[in-house]
Amino acid sequence: HILQRVDCDLLALDADPQRCERIRANLRRERLQAQVRVGDARRPADWWDGIAFDRVLLDAPCSASGIVRRHPDVRWLRRRGDLETLSALQSELLRALWPLLRPGGTLLYVTCSVFPEEGEDVVARFSTEFADCRRMPLDWRFDGGEPERVAQLLPTSSDGREHDGFFYACLSKRS
Repeated sequence: HILQRVDCDLLALDADPQRCERIRANLRRERLQAQVRVGDARRPADWWDGIAFDRVLLDAPCSASGIVRRHPDVRWLRRRGDLETLSALQSELLRALWPLLRPGGTLLYVTCSVFPEEGEDVVARFSTEFADCRRMPLDWRFDGGEPERVAQLLPTSSDGREHDGFFYACLSKRS
């Protein structure tokens, strides 16, 4: 979707080879170009070419609690310790990708979780750990209306704005 909206060089990275193949198929179908690499974002030495990124979108692995409305079985696929494990993974991903961002660049951290352990708590810890990190406000427009400041969207279908639950944080790297 990024390439449909912006003319840019894009690297899509995923640890799952099958997911990377789906990305490639979508790019072919849409006649779009991007680099697609299989790799673990926590290990940049395995896939990064050393050129700093202007922007990073980190769609972090999470409990998927925000999609329960559409996939009620999600709650039965999780174990008690998953939040702690996923929160640690999300923190690792942020720490690994932050040095790859150029000064003045931005990182958008996203999960489809409604739990603070996978959203606000992760970003708060990260922001205090890295002095060059500044959290930026995010505005969201619902149906072309006035911008609203958000970080958390809760799943809903009752107000005409049918969507899943998500957490967003835009982090800017100070120069």
